[in-house]
Amino acid sequence: MRSDCPYISGRTEQRVAVDISENPALHDELAKAGFRRVENWVYKPVCPDCQACLPWRVRVEGFRPSRNLQRIARTNADLTRKIGPIRPTNEQYKLFLKYIRERHRDGQMANMGHDEFVSMIENSPIETFVANYRDAGGKLVGCVLTDVQEDGLSAVYSFFDPAESSRSLGTYMILDLLQYTRENNLEWLYLGYFVNGSQKMMYKSRFQPAEVFVDGAWQPYTDSQS
Repeated sequence: MRSDCPYISGRTEQRVAVDISENPALHDELAKAGFRRVENWVYKPVCPDCQACLPWRVRVEGFRPSRNLQRIARTNADLTRKIGPIRPTNEQYKLFLKYIRERHRDGQMANMGHDEFVSMIENSPIETFVANYRDAGGKLVGCVLTDVQEDGLSAVYSFFDPAESSRSLGTYMILDLLQYTRENNLEWLYLGYFVNGSQKMMYKSRFQPAEVFVDGAWQPYTDSQS
């Protein structure tokens, strides 16, 4: 399947996709080969003459937050995380709409309706949960749809209240998922693709030590790959 590349202007994205609804056990094997899940499909970019998309995973044990990341953690110390089932609520949908309309109004998901949102959350053939984050007053400020793998967790999609920009919620939720991965004695947090030339994906380089999937194998990330 081909479409406009969402990361690098002027390029076309081509993907290979596999339906795992009848064989969910395939998921972990394909995830370890750099595939990502969307509902009951897993996919991987296979763009001719372009290898900009690098599957990215963070080794939890070696991760040490920078001073800036420590500051973000302190800023959000009032938040509580609750792990919930994949049964979307109206509260989550309203937060999703607020996030999309503010941050990604020109993106591929800008026109998603309620049914599509429900499908994104519920349609998973593997173990999946939603991490919900609330402030001290009980207000829902962020959510992360997360897959459970044999060797770690995979952040599938996150959204948060854009009015809370001073919190850096996107970054904080990754920090907290790293902690949750550690609490569950898992080795890796998978963060999707690190994309060369895409400013909106550069934040992932803040979470290291990391590995990228290149030439059929996971390799330690080096600055020369950015």
